[in-house]
Amino acid sequence: MQSAELILGLLIAVAALVTIARRLGIAYPIFLVIGGLLLGLVPGVPRIEIDPDLIFLVVLPPLLYIAAFFTPVTSLRANLGIIGSLAIGLVIATALAAAAVARALIVGMTWPVALALGAIVAPPDEIAATAIAARLGVPRRIMTILEGESLLNDATALTIYSVAIAAAVGGSFSPTSAAATFALAIVGGLAIGVAVGWVIAHIRSRIEDTPVEITISLLTPYAAFLSAERLGASGVIATVAAGLYLGHLRSRIMGADARLTGRAVWETITFLLNGFVFLITGLEVPLLLRSLAPALAMRLVGIGIAVSLVLILVRALWIFGTLVVPQMIRRRKDAPGPVANALVLSWAGMRGVVSLAAALALPTSLPAGGPFPAREALVIVTLTVIVFTLVGQGLTLPWLILALRLGADVEVRGHDASARQRLLEAATRRIHELYPVWPGHRPLLDRLRETYEHRAEHVERQREDPASEEDRELIEHREIKRAVIDAEREALLRLRTEGEIDDEVLRNLERELDLEERRMDA
Repeated sequence: MQSAELILGLLIAVAALVTIARRLGIAYPIFLVIGGLLLGLVPGVPRIEIDPDLIFLVVLPPLLYIAAFFTPVTSLRANLGIIGSLAIGLVIATALAAAAVARALIVGMTWPVALALGAIVAPPDEIAATAIAARLGVPRRIMTILEGESLLNDATALTIYSVAIAAAVGGSFSPTSAAATFALAIVGGLAIGVAVGWVIAHIRSRIEDTPVEITISLLTPYAAFLSAERLGASGVIATVAAGLYLGHLRSRIMGADARLTGRAVWETITFLLNGFVFLITGLEVPLLLRSLAPALAMRLVGIGIAVSLVLILVRALWIFGTLVVPQMIRRRKDAPGPVANALVLSWAGMRGVVSLAAALALPTSLPAGGPFPAREALVIVTLTVIVFTLVGQGLTLPWLILALRLGADVEVRGHDASARQRLLEAATRRIHELYPVWPGHRPLLDRLRETYEHRAEHVERQREDPASEEDRELIEHREIKRAVIDAEREALLRLRTEGEIDDEVLRNLERELDLEERRMDA
């Protein structure tokens, strides 16, 4: 009962803190960590023992799956070289650098244990960074690189982690065995993920029951993750592969109702999972430090800050060395890595859910007996890195983006306008074809034609001059339509109050108004 009350209290705290964060214009993961830190300082707050399987098996798969599901495959493929460099090369370099610093600063730490710490803190988490970047309208290419890197870097880091833990526990390390393990994890994960996605796609294409579809959707990440883990492959890669495969096919295998409902369900689930994890991260730091001697606690926090600075430095050197410098040498003006973009990518390397999960999953004891070496130190250093990067980099990233004056892609806006124009042309052609088919419905066809012609005028003016008064006009049109819909809602509620309709009629008509308002906002 106490655990249930504690979870309920944490969820209430998540809702309250996120509401405050949005009013202040701060990305909610950052504010949740700050809120967790403050809650942890309150006397009498109980320490929360988290089962590592809760993060790895319950929280991680759905977060990976839905991020992959909504990742644009075309953009991911176009930037695969950069993403691969960051997700594989940078993660390996970061893990080695962090391991070297930790081994130098923590007395008696062995290389396998240090490498485990390096793997834990190596993969960035894009949640806070993309929330900030999306709100400030940075170029879409930066968003794609951050999302793609976060999808793929977890597999690299967790493979290094598993090899390091095996060496720390068993005392042996073989480069050949490590390379074979890495290759098997990647290739096997890809094959299993695509296979699971293929099966799920065939099942969902034959189902038109929205609750059943949503249930299958919620089970899909666990099917991919657990299947891969049982077969010795990467559950992370399998989940990501399944998400990318099904996301690319979502227009073919899902109906409109399933897409609308599914998106709402997944937004709620990811919000709760992320909120819970980030709040726990902030909460754990003061509670853990309180159990140590003050001098040791301050030393471990200092080591965590030192490791964080190394992570930031390595990321900046890698991005400028592999993206900016070669482009300057080749003088490629169309390349995706000008200095401003590279600065944002360098400063967006905040750590999050995967680092917390890996730290909590560290073994508590060795097979031969005795505790796992420096486990408590590794957990505290990891939590310090997460908090330092989320709060330090997260709070300053908006300032950096604004100072660099990055703007949204003109190319993306042009593609949007062109696509809208093509859709309107197709609709107009079809309306003209329907006149002889439905001669008795000319007034309806006339109204539809006028509506689409009006939309075409908007799109054309927007294409010719994106900085015109068109945006303001569209906002005014939305306000007019919303006023009309609000009038319908008031009339509907009045009819129910007066007893002229029952609740079922209210719900059906209200859903139509909700869909109309959702379409207007989109």
